[in-house]
Amino acid sequence: MAKDPAALAEIERDLAAVRANIIELTEQAAAYSGASDEDLASKRIAQQEAELSRLNKLRDELEG
Repeated sequence: MAKDPAALAEIERDLAAVRANIIELTEQAAAYSGASDEDLASKRIAQQEAELSRLNKLRDELEG
């Protein structure tokens, strides 16, 4: 893909938001008690990590 500064900037903003979400979810998970809360937190963190991976790949393709 060709470099697109606007698209790259948007991806960088999305990456920052996802990273912030992961930090917040991790902090919330540390405060939770109970298996169901921990399972939910783990699933949400895993979803955000998958999104982070997807966005990193997209950014790499755009920068390529």
